[in-house]
Amino acid sequence: MKIYLASDHAGFELKNHLIGFLNAQGYTAIDKGPFSHDPNDDYPDYVSLVAEEILKEPNDTRGIILGGSGQGEAMTVNRFKRIRAAVYYGGSEKIVKISREDNNSNILSLGARFLKSEEAESAVKLWLETAYSEDERHVRRLKKIDEN
Repeated sequence: MKIYLASDHAGFELKNHLIGFLNAQGYTAIDKGPFSHDPNDDYPDYVSLVAEEILKEPNDTRGIILGGSGQGEAMTVNRFKRIRAAVYYGGSEKIVKISREDNNSNILSLGARFLKSEEAESAVKLWLETAYSEDERHVRRLKKIDEN
């Protein structure tokens, strides 16, 4: 599976760490930027590229985006039809699991200022290994989201 990653300056270091982690886990991690640390960069320029890639191959790709809180990054990509980004910045990983099982999230947005690298690795691993339940009620709800 291909995993596309992007960040802003606040998530730059953790993004690079996760690329190595994902490659070691057997995934194909693809960096969509930024490629150098720039405190003046704008996350929409990079995270939008991840959403575009997911839409090209929705069954074979997922995305991980990172920022200070992960909130603005998720708001940006959730404007794309059929993108479902979930935010995680610490606490119970149950939210990560539910985002896959119930909502079939295809992008995980991480708050880099709130996560240690080990916490991010654990959340990413759980998110990637959790399957969508395909329960009728969840299928029905996602269809309604996609129709809007």
